[in-house]
Parts: sequence; C-alpha cells; structure tokens
Amino acid sequence: MNDKCIMENLLLTTKGVCDLYMHGAIESPTANVHQAFSTALNDTLSMQDSIYKQMTAKGWYTTDQAPQQQLNQLRQKFSAQA
Repeated sequence: MNDKCIMENLLLTTKGVCDLYMHGAIESPTANVHQAFSTALNDTLSMQDSIYKQMTAKGWYTTDQAPQQQLNQLRQKFSAQA
C-alpha cells in the first residue's frame, strides 16, 4: 500500500468519524454528552483538515474550479428565491 492510498483511507475514515460525532452531538440527551461529542467533532474536523492539506500539497487531492458562468447562474437562481 503506497502513501497516497494510506492518506486516502485516513481521509475517508476521518470523514466517516466526523459524521458519527455530528450525529452523536445532534442526538445527545444531556449537555455533558453533547459537549463530549462536540469536542470530539471539532478535534476530528481539525485532523481531517490537516490530512486534506497534506494531500493537496502533494497533488493527491485535486479539485476543479467551477466555470464562472455556472456560478453566475446559481447566484441568480438563489437570489431570485430569497
């Protein structure tokens, strides 16, 4: 298993953990439980961001920029609804 594959697995796992912690915070029955899940979520989001930045720096996680025309169309669509 190469480094890129390991980082991809770490990122996917971390994203999954974020989802679990978020739902734990939402469904928390008490303030203490809510705080524990919220703290864990924030720590895990920070970890996810770090992994993402490392992958981006190595060129292992690339994103495409949306065309300006498409952005303008969406902006018009949603500003008309507001």
